[in-house]
Amino acid sequence: QVHLVESGGGLVQPGGSLRLSCQISGRIISSSVMGWYRQTPGKERELVAAIVGGGITRYADSVKGRFAISRNAAMNSVYLQMDDLKPEDTAVYYCNARIGAQSYWGPGTQVTVSS
Repeated sequence: QVHLVESGGGLVQPGGSLRLSCQISGRIISSSVMGWYRQTPGKERELVAAIVGGGITRYADSVKGRFAISRNAAMNSVYLQMDDLKPEDTAVYYCNARIGAQSYWGPGTQVTVSS
């Protein structure tokens, strides 16, 4: 079984930064796809950033140049560095791990960007 727990959310002013962390327990393999998603009320959950074992990354157009996803060598932690935050980045952010056909989610962490 794989468990994910996010941390690092909070309230930040526009233009500020936050770093989200996702701690992963369980069996993670090098081909796992790790990602960060976000969701606001009434909207579908959307992909923010993803990283695969080889270090290849993918970003939503709305966060390119502002957010950076990374993972540690042990592949049991995934991070999302968020800079130049905007009010429209306000959402619940979820960590996701895709291992083969299985998809695992953390409970989410709230990020609020407001002055």
